[in-house]
Amino acid sequence: MIDLELLACPRCDRALERASDALACSGCRIDFPSVAGIPWLFAEPGAALEEWRGRLRFSLQRVDRDSEQLRAALARDDLRPATRARLAHLAAATDDHGKRLRSLLEPLDLEGHAAAYATQLALRTRLPPDQGLTTYYANVHRDWAWGDEENAVSAAIVDGLLADAAPKRVLVLGSGAGRLAYDLHRRRAPATTVALDFNPLLVLLAEQIARGARVELYEFPLAPRGVAEQAVLRTLAAPSPAPPGLEHVLADAHRPPFRRGVFDTVVTPWLVDVLPEPFDTLCARVNALLEDGGRWLDFGSLSFHDPDPAARFGVDECVAALEDNGFGAIAVEEHEIPYMCSPASRNGRRERVVAWRAVKQRDVKNVPRHYALPDWIVRGTEPVPLTESFQVQALSTRIHAFIMSLIDGRRSLKDMAKLIVEQRLMSAAEAEPAVRSFLIKMHDDSRRGTTY
Repeated sequence: MIDLELLACPRCDRALERASDALACSGCRIDFPSVAGIPWLFAEPGAALEEWRGRLRFSLQRVDRDSEQLRAALARDDLRPATRARLAHLAAATDDHGKRLRSLLEPLDLEGHAAAYATQLALRTRLPPDQGLTTYYANVHRDWAWGDEENAVSAAIVDGLLADAAPKRVLVLGSGAGRLAYDLHRRRAPATTVALDFNPLLVLLAEQIARGARVELYEFPLAPRGVAEQAVLRTLAAPSPAPPGLEHVLADAHRPPFRRGVFDTVVTPWLVDVLPEPFDTLCARVNALLEDGGRWLDFGSLSFHDPDPAARFGVDECVAALEDNGFGAIAVEEHEIPYMCSPASRNGRRERVVAWRAVKQRDVKNVPRHYALPDWIVRGTEPVPLTESFQVQALSTRIHAFIMSLIDGRRSLKDMAKLIVEQRLMSAAEAEPAVRSFLIKMHDDSRRGTTY
Protein backbone atom coordinates (compact mmCIF):
# COMPACT_ATOMS: atom_id res chain seq x y z
CA MET A 1 0.00 0.00 0.00
CA ILE A 2 1.43 3.35 -1.06
CA ASP A 3 2.69 5.64 1.71
CA LEU A 4 0.34 8.55 2.40
CA GLU A 5 3.37 10.73 3.12
CA LEU A 6 4.07 10.74 -0.62
CA LEU A 7 0.63 11.76 -1.82
CA ALA A 8 -1.10 15.07 -2.45
CA CYS A 9 -4.38 15.98 -4.10
CA PRO A 10 -3.88 16.52 -7.86
CA ARG A 11 -6.54 19.25 -7.66
CA CYS A 12 -5.36 21.42 -4.76
CA ASP A 13 -2.07 19.87 -3.50
CA ARG A 14 -3.40 19.18 0.01
CA ALA A 15 -2.43 15.96 1.78
CA LEU A 16 -4.67 12.96 1.08
CA GLU A 17 -6.35 10.80 3.69
CA ARG A 18 -7.57 7.21 3.69
CA ALA A 19 -11.33 6.78 3.51
CA SER A 20 -12.48 3.15 3.50
CA ASP A 21 -11.05 1.62 0.30
CA ALA A 22 -10.42 5.03 -1.30
CA LEU A 23 -8.24 8.09 -0.81
CA ALA A 24 -9.86 11.43 -0.09
CA CYS A 25 -9.12 15.14 -0.10
CA SER A 26 -10.94 16.97 2.70
CA GLY A 27 -10.34 20.31 1.03
CA CYS A 28 -11.90 19.34 -2.31
CA ARG A 29 -14.38 16.98 -0.62
CA ILE A 30 -13.77 14.32 -3.19
CA ASP A 31 -12.84 10.65 -3.06
CA PHE A 32 -10.26 9.04 -5.29
CA PRO A 33 -11.17 5.37 -5.87
CA SER A 34 -8.92 2.44 -6.61
CA VAL A 35 -9.03 0.09 -9.60
CA ALA A 36 -7.97 -3.45 -8.70
CA GLY A 37 -6.24 -1.97 -5.67
CA ILE A 38 -4.37 0.67 -7.73
CA PRO A 39 -5.01 4.29 -6.66
CA TRP A 40 -6.90 6.26 -9.33
CA LEU A 41 -5.57 9.77 -8.76
CA PHE A 42 -6.73 11.88 -11.67
CA ALA A 43 -7.71 15.48 -10.94
CA GLU A 44 -11.34 14.66 -11.77
CA PRO A 45 -11.47 10.93 -11.03
CA GLY A 46 -15.08 10.26 -12.03
CA ALA A 47 -14.89 11.98 -15.40
CA ALA A 48 -11.49 10.47 -16.22
CA LEU A 49 -12.76 7.00 -15.31
CA GLU A 50 -15.79 7.34 -17.52
CA GLU A 51 -13.72 8.71 -20.39
CA TRP A 52 -11.39 5.72 -20.17
CA ARG A 53 -14.40 3.40 -19.97
CA GLY A 54 -15.76 4.92 -23.15
CA ARG A 55 -12.48 4.52 -24.98
CA LEU A 56 -12.03 0.95 -23.82
CA ARG A 57 -15.62 0.03 -24.75
CA PHE A 58 -15.01 1.45 -28.22
CA SER A 59 -11.74 -0.46 -28.54
CA LEU A 60 -13.43 -3.72 -27.58
CA GLN A 61 -16.16 -3.03 -30.12
CA ARG A 62 -13.45 -2.63 -32.75
CA VAL A 63 -12.06 -6.03 -31.77
CA ASP A 64 -15.55 -7.48 -32.24
CA ARG A 65 -15.87 -5.76 -35.61
CA ASP A 66 -12.49 -7.10 -36.71
CA SER A 67 -13.62 -10.57 -35.74
CA GLU A 68 -16.82 -10.21 -37.76
CA GLN A 69 -14.88 -9.01 -40.81
CA LEU A 70 -12.51 -11.95 -40.57
CA ARG A 71 -15.44 -14.39 -40.32
CA ALA A 72 -17.11 -12.75 -43.32
CA ALA A 73 -13.90 -13.02 -45.35
CA LEU A 74 -13.60 -16.70 -44.38
CA ALA A 75 -17.08 -17.38 -45.77
CA ARG A 76 -15.93 -16.58 -49.31
CA ASP A 77 -15.43 -19.53 -51.65
CA ASP A 78 -12.65 -18.00 -53.76
CA LEU A 79 -9.85 -18.15 -51.18
CA ARG A 80 -6.55 -19.89 -51.70
CA PRO A 81 -5.68 -22.43 -48.99
CA ALA A 82 -2.89 -20.20 -47.64
CA THR A 83 -5.25 -17.23 -47.36
CA ARG A 84 -7.92 -19.36 -45.68
CA ALA A 85 -5.35 -20.64 -43.19
CA ARG A 86 -4.22 -17.10 -42.35
CA LEU A 87 -7.75 -15.78 -41.91
CA ALA A 88 -8.80 -18.78 -39.83
CA HIS A 89 -5.84 -18.31 -37.50
CA LEU A 90 -6.50 -14.59 -37.15
CA ALA A 91 -10.24 -15.05 -36.62
CA ALA A 92 -9.78 -17.56 -33.82
CA ALA A 93 -7.08 -15.44 -32.18
CA THR A 94 -9.14 -12.24 -32.42
CA ASP A 95 -12.16 -13.93 -30.82
CA ASP A 96 -10.01 -15.20 -27.97
CA HIS A 97 -8.19 -11.88 -27.67
CA GLY A 98 -11.46 -10.04 -27.07
CA LYS A 99 -12.42 -12.45 -24.30
CA ARG A 100 -9.04 -12.10 -22.61
CA LEU A 101 -9.14 -8.30 -22.75
CA ARG A 102 -12.65 -8.17 -21.31
CA SER A 103 -11.56 -10.38 -18.43
CA LEU A 104 -8.48 -8.26 -17.77
CA LEU A 105 -10.49 -5.03 -17.83
CA GLU A 106 -13.25 -6.24 -15.49
CA PRO A 107 -12.01 -4.05 -12.60
CA LEU A 108 -12.89 -0.97 -14.67
CA ASP A 109 -16.60 -1.95 -14.69
CA LEU A 110 -17.06 -1.09 -18.36
CA GLU A 111 -20.82 -1.40 -18.02
CA GLY A 112 -20.89 1.35 -15.37
CA HIS A 113 -22.96 4.50 -15.71
CA ALA A 114 -21.64 7.65 -17.32
CA ALA A 115 -20.22 10.35 -15.07
CA ALA A 116 -20.81 14.08 -15.46
CA TYR A 117 -18.36 15.84 -17.76
CA ALA A 118 -18.85 19.30 -16.26
CA THR A 119 -16.33 18.89 -13.46
CA GLN A 120 -13.61 17.75 -15.81
CA LEU A 121 -14.34 20.72 -18.04
CA ALA A 122 -14.17 23.08 -15.06
CA LEU A 123 -10.73 21.73 -14.13
CA ARG A 124 -9.62 22.00 -17.76
CA THR A 125 -8.16 18.51 -17.85
CA ARG A 126 -8.53 15.92 -20.57
CA LEU A 127 -6.96 12.72 -21.84
CA PRO A 128 -4.82 12.86 -24.99
CA PRO A 129 -7.15 12.04 -27.92
CA ASP A 130 -4.80 9.40 -29.34
CA GLN A 131 -4.72 7.21 -26.23
CA GLY A 132 -6.74 4.00 -26.12
CA LEU A 133 -6.62 0.27 -25.63
CA THR A 134 -4.02 -0.39 -28.31
CA THR A 135 -1.77 2.62 -27.63
CA TYR A 136 1.65 1.19 -26.74
CA TYR A 137 0.11 -2.30 -26.59
CA ALA A 138 3.19 -3.77 -28.30
CA ASN A 139 5.29 -2.50 -25.37
CA VAL A 140 3.55 -5.03 -23.12
CA HIS A 141 5.07 -7.89 -25.08
CA ARG A 142 8.45 -6.17 -25.33
CA ASP A 143 8.50 -5.61 -21.55
CA TRP A 144 7.31 -9.02 -20.39
CA ALA A 145 7.77 -11.57 -23.20
CA TRP A 146 10.53 -11.27 -25.80
CA GLY A 147 12.38 -7.99 -25.09
CA ASP A 148 15.15 -9.22 -22.80
CA GLU A 149 17.94 -7.55 -24.77
CA GLU A 150 16.27 -4.15 -25.00
CA ASN A 151 15.06 -4.29 -21.40
CA ALA A 152 18.51 -5.15 -20.08
CA VAL A 153 20.26 -2.41 -22.07
CA SER A 154 17.67 0.20 -21.06
CA ALA A 155 17.90 -0.70 -17.37
CA ALA A 156 21.70 -0.69 -17.50
CA ILE A 157 21.75 2.82 -19.02
CA VAL A 158 19.48 4.27 -16.34
CA ASP A 159 21.23 2.29 -13.63
CA GLY A 160 24.54 3.72 -14.84
CA LEU A 161 23.20 7.26 -14.51
CA LEU A 162 22.66 6.56 -10.80
CA ALA A 163 26.35 5.69 -10.44
CA ASP A 164 27.01 5.00 -6.76
CA ALA A 165 23.86 6.72 -5.46
CA ALA A 166 21.55 4.79 -3.14
CA PRO A 167 18.03 6.01 -3.92
CA LYS A 168 15.32 5.67 -1.28
CA ARG A 169 12.24 7.05 -3.01
CA VAL A 170 12.01 6.72 -6.80
CA LEU A 171 9.27 7.93 -9.15
CA VAL A 172 9.04 6.57 -12.69
CA LEU A 173 6.88 9.12 -14.47
CA GLY A 174 5.19 7.64 -17.54
CA SER A 175 6.05 4.06 -16.64
CA GLY A 176 4.04 2.43 -19.45
CA ALA A 177 3.95 -1.36 -19.19
CA GLY A 178 6.24 -1.14 -16.17
CA ARG A 179 9.39 -3.10 -16.96
CA LEU A 180 11.93 -0.32 -16.36
CA ALA A 181 10.39 0.53 -12.98
CA TYR A 182 10.47 -3.16 -12.06
CA ASP A 183 14.10 -3.61 -13.15
CA LEU A 184 15.34 -0.52 -11.32
CA HIS A 185 13.48 -1.53 -8.17
CA ARG A 186 15.14 -4.96 -8.24
CA ARG A 187 18.60 -3.57 -9.04
CA ARG A 188 18.73 -0.73 -6.49
CA ALA A 189 16.25 -1.89 -3.83
CA PRO A 190 14.94 1.54 -2.80
CA ALA A 191 12.38 1.64 0.00
CA THR A 192 9.76 2.82 -2.52
CA THR A 193 9.47 2.90 -6.29
CA VAL A 194 6.28 4.48 -7.63
CA ALA A 195 5.38 3.69 -11.25
CA LEU A 196 2.89 6.24 -12.62
CA ASP A 197 1.03 5.98 -15.90
CA PHE A 198 -2.44 6.96 -17.08
CA ASN A 199 -3.22 3.97 -19.34
CA PRO A 200 -5.31 1.49 -17.29
CA LEU A 201 -4.51 -1.55 -19.44
CA LEU A 202 -0.76 -1.04 -19.12
CA VAL A 203 -0.88 -0.38 -15.37
CA LEU A 204 -3.23 -3.29 -14.62
CA LEU A 205 -0.85 -5.62 -16.45
CA ALA A 206 2.27 -4.14 -14.85
CA GLU A 207 0.79 -4.52 -11.36
CA GLN A 208 -0.27 -8.13 -11.85
CA ILE A 209 2.93 -9.26 -13.55
CA ALA A 210 5.25 -7.51 -11.09
CA ARG A 211 3.46 -9.36 -8.27
CA GLY A 212 4.21 -12.70 -9.93
CA ALA A 213 1.14 -13.38 -12.08
CA ARG A 214 1.48 -14.97 -15.51
CA VAL A 215 -0.85 -13.41 -18.08
CA GLU A 216 -1.53 -14.75 -21.57
CA LEU A 217 -2.30 -12.21 -24.28
CA TYR A 218 -1.97 -12.16 -28.05
CA GLU A 219 0.69 -10.24 -29.89
CA PHE A 220 -0.30 -9.04 -33.36
CA PRO A 221 3.06 -8.19 -34.98
CA LEU A 222 3.35 -5.24 -37.33
CA ALA A 223 5.02 -7.29 -40.06
CA PRO A 224 4.39 -10.98 -39.25
CA ARG A 225 6.95 -13.45 -40.54
CA GLY A 226 4.42 -16.16 -41.38
CA VAL A 227 0.92 -17.49 -40.77
CA ALA A 228 1.65 -18.58 -37.20
CA GLU A 229 3.08 -15.12 -36.43
CA GLN A 230 -0.08 -13.28 -37.51
CA ALA A 231 -1.23 -13.69 -33.90
CA VAL A 232 1.02 -15.15 -31.21
CA LEU A 233 -0.29 -16.06 -27.78
CA ARG A 234 2.41 -14.82 -25.42
CA THR A 235 2.91 -15.58 -21.75
CA LEU A 236 3.71 -12.32 -20.00
CA ALA A 237 5.74 -12.86 -16.84
CA ALA A 238 8.42 -11.24 -14.69
CA PRO A 239 11.65 -13.10 -13.91
CA SER A 240 10.54 -13.13 -10.26
CA PRO A 241 8.05 -11.21 -8.11
CA ALA A 242 9.11 -7.64 -7.37
CA PRO A 243 10.55 -6.95 -3.89
CA PRO A 244 8.28 -5.03 -1.50
CA GLY A 245 7.98 -1.32 -2.18
CA LEU A 246 7.07 -1.26 -5.87
CA GLU A 247 3.78 0.65 -6.13
CA HIS A 248 1.65 1.52 -9.16
CA VAL A 249 -0.49 4.63 -9.52
CA LEU A 250 -3.00 5.59 -12.21
CA ALA A 251 -2.71 9.35 -12.75
CA ASP A 252 -1.76 12.08 -15.21
CA ALA A 253 1.91 13.08 -15.46
CA HIS A 254 0.74 16.67 -15.95
CA ARG A 255 -0.89 16.59 -12.50
CA PRO A 256 1.31 14.20 -10.48
CA PRO A 257 -0.46 13.49 -7.17
CA PHE A 258 2.55 13.91 -4.89
CA ARG A 259 3.83 16.32 -2.27
CA ARG A 260 6.70 18.66 -3.05
CA GLY A 261 10.17 17.27 -2.61
CA VAL A 262 9.26 13.70 -1.60
CA PHE A 263 11.43 11.85 -4.13
CA ASP A 264 15.20 11.65 -4.37
CA THR A 265 15.03 10.24 -7.93
CA VAL A 266 12.62 10.88 -10.80
CA VAL A 267 12.93 8.81 -13.99
CA THR A 268 11.20 9.84 -17.23
CA PRO A 269 11.48 7.06 -19.85
CA TRP A 270 10.45 8.01 -23.40
CA LEU A 271 8.32 10.86 -22.03
CA VAL A 272 9.70 14.40 -22.26
CA ASP A 273 9.20 14.80 -26.02
CA VAL A 274 5.64 13.44 -26.15
CA LEU A 275 3.96 15.60 -23.49
CA PRO A 276 1.90 18.45 -25.00
CA GLU A 277 3.38 21.21 -22.86
CA PRO A 278 6.59 23.28 -22.95
CA PHE A 279 9.71 21.44 -21.85
CA ASP A 280 10.48 24.23 -19.37
CA THR A 281 7.17 23.54 -17.65
CA LEU A 282 8.04 19.87 -17.29
CA CYS A 283 11.44 20.85 -15.85
CA ALA A 284 9.71 22.95 -13.19
CA ARG A 285 7.28 20.13 -12.42
CA VAL A 286 10.05 17.56 -11.95
CA ASN A 287 12.01 20.06 -9.86
CA ALA A 288 9.05 20.36 -7.48
CA LEU A 289 8.86 16.58 -7.04
CA LEU A 290 12.52 16.27 -6.03
CA GLU A 291 14.23 16.94 -2.73
CA ASP A 292 17.31 19.16 -2.69
CA GLY A 293 20.12 17.24 -4.36
CA GLY A 294 17.65 14.84 -5.97
CA ARG A 295 18.32 13.38 -9.40
CA TRP A 296 16.33 13.56 -12.61
CA LEU A 297 17.20 10.66 -14.92
CA ASP A 298 15.83 10.89 -18.45
CA PHE A 299 15.96 8.26 -21.16
CA GLY A 300 14.50 8.28 -24.67
CA SER A 301 14.72 9.47 -28.25
CA LEU A 302 14.40 13.22 -27.58
CA SER A 303 12.40 13.94 -30.74
CA PHE A 304 10.10 16.91 -30.20
CA HIS A 305 7.25 17.46 -32.66
CA ASP A 306 5.68 20.64 -31.32
CA PRO A 307 3.72 22.81 -33.78
CA ASP A 308 5.94 25.70 -32.67
CA PRO A 309 9.38 25.31 -34.31
CA ALA A 310 11.00 27.12 -31.37
CA ALA A 311 9.83 24.34 -29.02
CA ARG A 312 11.48 21.48 -30.94
CA PHE A 313 14.46 21.40 -28.62
CA GLY A 314 17.78 19.77 -29.26
CA VAL A 315 20.03 18.40 -26.54
CA ASP A 316 21.81 21.71 -25.94
CA GLU A 317 18.49 23.54 -25.54
CA CYS A 318 17.29 20.91 -23.06
CA VAL A 319 20.46 21.41 -21.02
CA ALA A 320 19.90 25.18 -21.01
CA ALA A 321 16.28 24.68 -19.89
CA LEU A 322 17.40 22.34 -17.11
CA GLU A 323 19.85 24.96 -15.84
CA ASP A 324 17.20 27.68 -15.98
CA ASN A 325 14.87 25.50 -13.91
CA GLY A 326 17.11 24.75 -10.97
CA PHE A 327 19.24 21.83 -12.18
CA GLY A 328 23.01 21.49 -12.38
CA ALA A 329 25.75 18.86 -12.60
CA ILE A 330 24.13 17.76 -15.86
CA ALA A 331 25.63 14.73 -17.58
CA VAL A 332 24.37 13.72 -21.04
CA GLU A 333 25.03 10.41 -22.79
CA GLU A 334 23.96 8.79 -26.06
CA HIS A 335 23.51 5.06 -26.59
CA GLU A 336 22.40 2.87 -29.48
CA ILE A 337 19.90 0.20 -28.45
CA PRO A 338 17.60 -2.35 -30.11
CA TYR A 339 14.03 -1.09 -30.32
CA MET A 340 10.86 -3.20 -30.58
CA CYS A 341 12.54 -6.15 -32.31
CA SER A 342 9.84 -8.80 -31.96
CA PRO A 343 10.99 -12.27 -33.06
CA ALA A 344 7.61 -12.70 -34.75
CA SER A 345 7.96 -9.57 -36.88
CA ARG A 346 10.11 -8.47 -39.78
CA ASN A 347 9.90 -4.97 -38.36
CA GLY A 348 12.39 -3.67 -35.79
CA ARG A 349 15.18 -1.13 -35.59
CA ARG A 350 18.13 0.31 -33.75
CA GLU A 351 17.44 3.53 -31.85
CA ARG A 352 19.96 6.11 -30.71
CA VAL A 353 18.71 7.37 -27.36
CA VAL A 354 19.67 10.33 -25.19
CA ALA A 355 20.07 9.89 -21.45
CA TRP A 356 20.85 12.49 -18.83
CA ARG A 357 21.33 12.93 -15.11
CA ALA A 358 20.52 16.35 -13.68
CA VAL A 359 20.81 17.27 -9.99
CA LYS A 360 18.36 19.65 -8.31
CA GLN A 361 20.32 22.61 -6.94
CA ARG A 362 17.57 25.10 -6.19
CA ASP A 363 13.78 25.27 -5.99
CA VAL A 364 11.53 26.60 -8.69
CA LYS A 365 8.93 28.50 -6.72
CA ASN A 366 6.05 28.85 -9.15
CA VAL A 367 5.19 25.61 -10.88
CA PRO A 368 2.34 26.26 -13.33
CA ARG A 369 -0.70 24.02 -12.95
CA HIS A 370 -1.50 22.11 -16.10
CA TYR A 371 -4.64 23.15 -17.97
CA ALA A 372 -5.40 21.37 -21.23
CA LEU A 373 -8.27 23.66 -22.23
CA PRO A 374 -8.30 27.47 -22.62
CA ASP A 375 -10.80 29.79 -20.93
CA TRP A 376 -12.71 30.52 -24.12
CA ILE A 377 -13.70 26.83 -24.21
CA VAL A 378 -14.23 26.37 -20.47
CA ARG A 379 -16.08 29.58 -19.62
CA GLY A 380 -17.75 30.03 -22.98
CA THR A 381 -18.08 33.81 -22.56
CA GLU A 382 -14.96 34.95 -24.41
CA PRO A 383 -14.64 35.25 -28.20
CA VAL A 384 -13.36 32.14 -29.97
CA PRO A 385 -10.05 33.27 -31.48
CA LEU A 386 -9.94 33.39 -35.27
CA THR A 387 -6.61 31.64 -35.58
CA GLU A 388 -4.99 30.85 -38.90
CA SER A 389 -5.51 27.12 -38.35
CA PHE A 390 -9.21 27.67 -37.56
CA GLN A 391 -9.63 29.67 -40.76
CA VAL A 392 -7.98 26.96 -42.85
CA GLN A 393 -10.06 24.25 -41.18
CA ALA A 394 -13.26 26.26 -41.63
CA LEU A 395 -12.64 26.64 -45.34
CA SER A 396 -11.72 22.97 -45.72
CA THR A 397 -14.82 21.87 -43.82
CA ARG A 398 -17.06 24.12 -45.93
CA ILE A 399 -15.59 22.75 -49.15
CA HIS A 400 -15.76 19.13 -48.00
CA ALA A 401 -19.36 19.53 -46.84
CA PHE A 402 -20.28 21.10 -50.17
CA ILE A 403 -18.60 18.30 -52.13
CA MET A 404 -20.48 15.70 -50.06
CA SER A 405 -23.77 17.48 -50.76
CA LEU A 406 -23.09 17.21 -54.49
CA ILE A 407 -22.78 13.43 -54.50
CA ASP A 408 -26.19 12.34 -55.79
CA GLY A 409 -25.35 9.41 -58.08
CA ARG A 410 -25.75 11.58 -61.22
CA ARG A 411 -23.07 14.29 -61.16
CA SER A 412 -19.56 13.57 -62.44
CA LEU A 413 -16.36 14.77 -60.84
CA LYS A 414 -16.13 17.52 -63.48
CA ASP A 415 -19.75 18.57 -62.81
CA MET A 416 -18.94 18.95 -59.12
CA ALA A 417 -15.78 20.96 -59.82
CA LYS A 418 -17.76 23.35 -62.03
CA LEU A 419 -20.29 23.99 -59.24
CA ILE A 420 -17.48 24.71 -56.76
CA VAL A 421 -16.11 27.35 -59.13
CA GLU A 422 -19.58 28.87 -59.53
CA GLN A 423 -19.83 29.12 -55.71
CA ARG A 424 -16.48 30.94 -55.74
CA LEU A 425 -14.98 28.43 -53.33
CA MET A 426 -12.03 27.75 -55.65
CA SER A 427 -10.60 28.77 -58.96
CA ALA A 428 -11.09 26.61 -62.04
CA ALA A 429 -7.46 25.48 -61.83
CA GLU A 430 -7.88 24.36 -58.21
CA ALA A 431 -11.35 22.84 -58.17
CA GLU A 432 -10.97 19.65 -60.19
CA PRO A 433 -7.71 18.47 -58.51
CA ALA A 434 -9.24 19.24 -55.10
CA VAL A 435 -12.41 17.24 -55.80
CA ARG A 436 -10.36 14.37 -57.19
CA SER A 437 -8.10 14.29 -54.09
CA PHE A 438 -11.10 14.37 -51.78
CA LEU A 439 -12.86 11.54 -53.62
CA ILE A 440 -9.69 9.46 -53.68
CA LYS A 441 -9.46 9.76 -49.91
CA MET A 442 -13.15 8.91 -49.52
CA HIS A 443 -12.69 5.89 -51.77
CA ASP A 444 -9.57 4.69 -49.94
CA ASP A 445 -11.17 5.16 -46.50
CA SER A 446 -14.27 3.22 -47.56
CA ARG A 447 -12.09 0.31 -48.67
CA ARG A 448 -10.32 0.36 -45.29
CA GLY A 449 -13.65 0.39 -43.47
CA THR A 450 -13.14 3.92 -42.11
CA THR A 451 -15.04 7.14 -42.56
CA TYR A 452 -13.75 10.59 -43.41
